[in-house]
Amino acid sequence: MTLGSAFLWGVAHVATDRRKTGFALMVTHVLLLAVIITAVTAFGTQVLALAVQPFWLTTLSVALAVLALVWSAVIVRSFVLVRPEPANTAGRVLSATFTAGLCALVLAPTAYAARLAYLSHDVVDSIFTAEMTPIVADDPWNGAARINFLLIGADSAPGRPGVRTDSVTVASVDTATGDTTLFGLPRNLEQVQLPRGPARQRFPNGFSGDGPDTPGLLNEIFQYAEDYPEMVPGVRHGQRGPALLKQTVSDILGIPVKYYAMVDMKGFAQIIDAMGGVKVTIKQPIVYGKYREGHLAAGTRKLSGQEALWFGRSRTDSDDYVRMGRQKCLLYAVAKQADPVTVLNSFEKLAAATKRAISTDIPKNLLPPLIELSDKVKDARIRSLSFVPPLINTASPDWGLIRAKVTKALADRPAVRRPGHPKAPTTAQGYDRPIALDAACH
Repeated sequence: MTLGSAFLWGVAHVATDRRKTGFALMVTHVLLLAVIITAVTAFGTQVLALAVQPFWLTTLSVALAVLALVWSAVIVRSFVLVRPEPANTAGRVLSATFTAGLCALVLAPTAYAARLAYLSHDVVDSIFTAEMTPIVADDPWNGAARINFLLIGADSAPGRPGVRTDSVTVASVDTATGDTTLFGLPRNLEQVQLPRGPARQRFPNGFSGDGPDTPGLLNEIFQYAEDYPEMVPGVRHGQRGPALLKQTVSDILGIPVKYYAMVDMKGFAQIIDAMGGVKVTIKQPIVYGKYREGHLAAGTRKLSGQEALWFGRSRTDSDDYVRMGRQKCLLYAVAKQADPVTVLNSFEKLAAATKRAISTDIPKNLLPPLIELSDKVKDARIRSLSFVPPLINTASPDWGLIRAKVTKALADRPAVRRPGHPKAPTTAQGYDRPIALDAACH
């Protein structure tokens, strides 16, 4: 009876003629289970949206603790009602131990769920910014047809001062459908026009670097802004680089870049490990390491964090532009494979790695609509357009051509490849229209 009461409240109460209490407990238990099952299955996205709000995370932690205590109390009370008088002390100890074990089975998962809620609260508070501007529930994007995010892969190394943004990508997301186009800018773009104001005044003919020892490439702008506060007046340390790079990239592409997210490359490897690896298709063997200490064989395989890092970083026997194509495929693979089960199974590791590796200016109150948008992105077509040779001469870029290509790419509807239709080009080099990453990366 005690075991039965653990699975359905009130069984022991009914058996001992406490029918009103027993039936009330049964109805309460069934309603609780129905609400939980319905919320998870039918309103999964909305539940996830609540799970990134500190208030609701705190509420969830308290609710889970209360539920665990009530459930344990029902088990103990059921045992007290139905237990027979034991013939000896051993019987009394065994029955009490059995009841305590049932309570532990109830308390353990609820305690773990409460801990996940606490960790989520900590991640949200640590990474995302506080924003007082209210979000309109019916139109969180303020009527924008697309929202553009700057995705930065940052790399720092011994002997190299500061941070170099070796991976610069803008994800332009359709707010209605989730269709996404990734625009890749090579790290070695030269003569980059900086935004009007102090930055343009210092470099009227395009960014030329910090003295004769720096070549003046796109990947240096972030750190330059951090080193020279006057480039972005009124912006605090740590945000000057993102602010200047966002505006610079926005001017290059001709679209407003609203938010950024930057991941440290070594931290990215930790995130991949926390996911249990990422499956990618390697079209040609990839040699990695300054002294060619290893290689990734061709084929479809699951990569560890370190292997994924080399997949996205290696330029041995290739170049920056091939590497850019692999980086887009890696982003695509992570986006498609980060399913809820994987995230939950590795949540603690993911939370720790994320706090160390990621910085962003996305506000906390935008997270619920962003969760809903990301759900659309997972089911939508992701395309990529990189501004690399021969389309763009990185030493003397045609800025007008770049903006024209962006405008055309966003105006074109993604083509759906029918059975028997030729695949999209699979090379990362030289195309002048977006390619579908599901075709290019598999």
